[in-house]
Amino acid sequence: MTMPRRAAADALRVGVASEGVRAPVAAARIAAAARQVLRAEGVKQAMVSVTLLSASAMARLNQRHLSHAGATDVISFGFSPMPGAGVVGDIYICPDVARANAEAAGCGVRAELLRLVVHGTLHVLGWDHPDDATRVGSPMWRRQERLLAGVMRRQAQRA
Repeated sequence: MTMPRRAAADALRVGVASEGVRAPVAAARIAAAARQVLRAEGVKQAMVSVTLLSASAMARLNQRHLSHAGATDVISFGFSPMPGAGVVGDIYICPDVARANAEAAGCGVRAELLRLVVHGTLHVLGWDHPDDATRVGSPMWRRQERLLAGVMRRQAQRA
């Protein structure tokens, strides 16, 4: 029984890098959250990177790729791989912005950072939402919150 499970886990590759920033969630938990979303969405094969950036690095990325000024919480890029290659994507998260979001929303910073992992993973998979206040009622946002609840439950069980 161990072999099929390991093969499945190996097919969902998630790497986490920190560009000189500290995060309130361990890299292994970030990777586990992304893999949990990929499995929940029926993905069998993936290669996803999650990079934690400083506010200044995120602002540069935001300007360069989206022509928006300032740091944002999460930016995701999904790529169209060769047929049979599975999902390929990059997720960039700014823990400083996650902290500010958590404070404004009155939630924990760990939950907010994991929300951004879920959010970014859904974007890599092609989900999208409106950019205005209606985004919190969108199908993507509702899916994100259901998946986040599952991620939080699973991580609480492992703690």
